[in-house]
Amino acid sequence: MIEHVHNHITKEMEQNTKTDIIFILTSIVLNLITLAVNSGLVEKSRTESSSLIVMFVFVTLIVLVNIVVVIGLVKGRQTRKKLLNGLITMYRDQNVAKYYDETLLSNYNARYNLFILVVVCTGVIATMVPFILR
Repeated sequence: MIEHVHNHITKEMEQNTKTDIIFILTSIVLNLITLAVNSGLVEKSRTESSSLIVMFVFVTLIVLVNIVVVIGLVKGRQTRKKLLNGLITMYRDQNVAKYYDETLLSNYNARYNLFILVVVCTGVIATMVPFILR
């Protein structure tokens, strides 16, 4: 039964990783595409108010998507921590905890913070650059 629980936890962690990757890539790709589109609209936005409105709609989209991604990454970090704590407890119960370095928990936490920083930075750049160019 322990092996079954171990496999279940590791599969949950794999799914968590895949979800995080989707969140991160979606955010970065959307931010870069929106940066390109809004930068292309800069010239027209000086004379056409509709182009300026479109730019603001894209900015709203960037903000909303990035908020969702950051929340998703925070939840992913919390989930990973709970799953790893479960594994560590299981390893302790089975007297094999010495093979798992618990400092990995802080490494995962730092990695999530870096992912969140990348998402926020690309979002801020995608939002500000077109308006700076305007």
